[in-house]
Amino acid sequence: MPTPLNKSLADSALLTKSLPLGLLRAFVQTDAADDGLTPQLLAALKILARTPGLLVACNYGGTLCTAEGISTETLPLASAAIALRALAALPNTHAAVISGRSLRDLAAVSRLPAEVHLVGSHGTEFDMGYAHGLSLATESVLQRASQALAETVGAYRGISIERKPVAVSVHTRPAAPDVVALATQQTEGIARAHGLFFIVDGSVLDLSVVEPSKAAALEHLRSMLGVSAALYAGDASSDELAMATLRGPDMALRVGEGPTLAAHRLRDPESFARVLAILFELRRAWLFGEDAVGLERHSMIGNGSSTALITPDAKICWMSHPLPDSGSLFAHLLGGDAAGHFSVEPVKPSQVLGQRYVDSTMIVETRWADVTVTDYLEPAPEGITSLVRVLSGTGTARIVFAPRPDYANAPFSMEARGAELHVVGTADPIVLLAPRVSFAITSDGRHATATADVELRHGPVVLNLRCGDTEPRPAEPDDETGRRSAVAHHSRRWVEGLVLPGVKPSLVRRSALVLRALVHEPTGAVLAAPTTSLPEGIGGTRNWDYRYCWLRDGSMTVNALVDLGSTVEAEGFLAWLGRILTHAPGPEWLHPLYSVTGAPLSTEAIIESLPGYAGSRPVRIGNAADHQVQLDVFGPIAELIDALSARQGFLSDPHWELLVQMASAVLARWREADHGIWEARRAPRHHIYTKVMCWVALDRALRTAARHGREPVPDWAPTAATIREEVLREGWDETASSYTVAYDSPDLDAAVLHIGLSGLLDVNDQRFLDTVTAVERELRVGPTVFRYRYDDGLPGLEGGFHICTTWLIEAYVAVGRIEEAWDLFDQLVNLFGPTGLLPEEYDPGTETHLGNHPQAYSHLGFIRCARLLDRHQKY
Repeated sequence: MPTPLNKSLADSALLTKSLPLGLLRAFVQTDAADDGLTPQLLAALKILARTPGLLVACNYGGTLCTAEGISTETLPLASAAIALRALAALPNTHAAVISGRSLRDLAAVSRLPAEVHLVGSHGTEFDMGYAHGLSLATESVLQRASQALAETVGAYRGISIERKPVAVSVHTRPAAPDVVALATQQTEGIARAHGLFFIVDGSVLDLSVVEPSKAAALEHLRSMLGVSAALYAGDASSDELAMATLRGPDMALRVGEGPTLAAHRLRDPESFARVLAILFELRRAWLFGEDAVGLERHSMIGNGSSTALITPDAKICWMSHPLPDSGSLFAHLLGGDAAGHFSVEPVKPSQVLGQRYVDSTMIVETRWADVTVTDYLEPAPEGITSLVRVLSGTGTARIVFAPRPDYANAPFSMEARGAELHVVGTADPIVLLAPRVSFAITSDGRHATATADVELRHGPVVLNLRCGDTEPRPAEPDDETGRRSAVAHHSRRWVEGLVLPGVKPSLVRRSALVLRALVHEPTGAVLAAPTTSLPEGIGGTRNWDYRYCWLRDGSMTVNALVDLGSTVEAEGFLAWLGRILTHAPGPEWLHPLYSVTGAPLSTEAIIESLPGYAGSRPVRIGNAADHQVQLDVFGPIAELIDALSARQGFLSDPHWELLVQMASAVLARWREADHGIWEARRAPRHHIYTKVMCWVALDRALRTAARHGREPVPDWAPTAATIREEVLREGWDETASSYTVAYDSPDLDAAVLHIGLSGLLDVNDQRFLDTVTAVERELRVGPTVFRYRYDDGLPGLEGGFHICTTWLIEAYVAVGRIEEAWDLFDQLVNLFGPTGLLPEEYDPGTETHLGNHPQAYSHLGFIRCARLLDRHQKY
């Protein structure tokens, strides 16, 4: 079902497609010397185009059309009308015309559609019925003034008189200059004699019963529409009153001659039409994120404390510092060039030949015919981020270093100091070490950008960006080679210790490296993903910040690594959890997620200045799920301790204590309703997956105690039996012929597959067989499985979740449908990006990858399936 926001986006898209936008683009590209489109104006338009809510308003005669008057000459310029209408069709963008004409006349001659707000009579007429409110006395004054004008100036050559709802107008454009001067003098006298306001609006003289109020009209529109910035363009003295109200990010444009408050002057209405067209193109590109690179095509680098994303053409498009959830330094992924990037490309244009990971490492190589870029994050002390970029080849490379700290909200400058480029004015030191590179630095007044061209035939060029380092060391090419070898050696030694399945071992290896890179080694916490607000639906609002550690996701992630033979990550995670529990009022009061430092999250907020990936707003930081009740989290933690102790052959006292705490939390709260694994932003319910995980916590605690000779708490076994009995009884829905999302609900949820996968229900039980069939029938579409189809209280749509796909694969294997498991697994493999990464979701309808990237859930689910199918190899 379309939501209001999605519908508005769709309407905007349909309307803009119905306009002759090709004409606009051609018009933008035309040459127009001395038209006032200066580099300063174009730079200001780029900033204005990125305003969250924008109002574009202007006068009519002399601004939107070439002349005042009452003839057909006063039709707006076709290009101006198209551009204004196109702007009004964009989301969060409004257009208005504030004219001295009567509203009826303005509507008739402009022929502008309803999406453009029209205000007549110098800002007093917002609706056609305004004139009906005038008193008889006021009407009489206008009649007498009209008669006086007819008797004095009416006979002059080139002079015409027009009656308006609240004024009488004298049009002087065709008259000779001496006639205009005389008529103006006499008209002003008549206005004074009748107590009317005298207004000179270009070649029109108005005698009005109301004071000119374009300024008030502009303020009213701003307030009514809730915009954050306005552009106003005009050509008359009455427009200057409106311009005087502009402030902050607003822009004023003067069209034609005359004194003005505006910082920019345009030659004529045609020049203004070109400005409108340019503004439309800039704003549309910003709003809709045109040319967005597919999420799955991004590669991630990481070093155990920091991560960064790289586009297929070697642009660093996402990186934060110093913590994963800190403000971004580069956020091109969510806002284009204006949000910050670090780019390298050949000066001589050519196609990228390929991008790959260096085998068994997180080092990324991007190659053109004569330029190769090698990127990695090297280990650094806590609080320091060290990004290394090595440029090699035989050609010339262009470097663009455009950091934009704090989601592009922090102003700064930049200075070259020998071989170092210093970002000045930031909270942490940021230095780019670049021996043999000479940068040119430019600034837009808030942010600086450094560019350089470097010849590579004389040897590699090493760029080392160090953030938070007060004593950065030089990055000479010879020194860098050894450092890179050490990074690669450390990674390969870890990989050599893994036990990889025979099914897709290279993809399993890559998935393991991704999961390891999501582990924050200084604390032991595990990120769900390194990014925020990558959309679950293009243009939608389901955009969440995943740069935190969910207890559920973190447990499952390190458990997948335990299955492959690496236990150090699990040890670190459980130590992190233990530190959190020392400060918690009790294990039953654990939050669903924490920052990597173990601190609760700050309030969820929106970054208004970023348009989002492919125009998908809002960009969020923080996550309100921190305040939810999610009682399933105890189960995955217990499963992890069970698996770790089985792998190691012993159970440490701290881990046993953690297991006891998880079981006690279940005893305390399992009967409560909660928000569930999917964090629905609605009232809590008795979710079946939650109840299953509560049973899992007790079952694994009992199993671990038996294996290692520990004494279980007497209440564990009977409580586990009670939970199981209740779930099997209350969770079944006859109408759905399946277990469902919650008690007393017929809605399906892919997570209920765990009723069998966990061991609570025998996988050969007909009820589980029917549940698998129901999930397949209702939630699977091609290569993906959706979480559910019911209304979860959130606007917008989403794709299928890769983790749900892997659960169905596991269910197929469990019930003996091996061929179908292999088929779905092969389809999942085909969805991996070119360097072996997976985001959170996939939309089979549009064949679009969605959600934060890369996603721990997706990769851990894939590892589980590869290991499971390894026991059922196809021959």
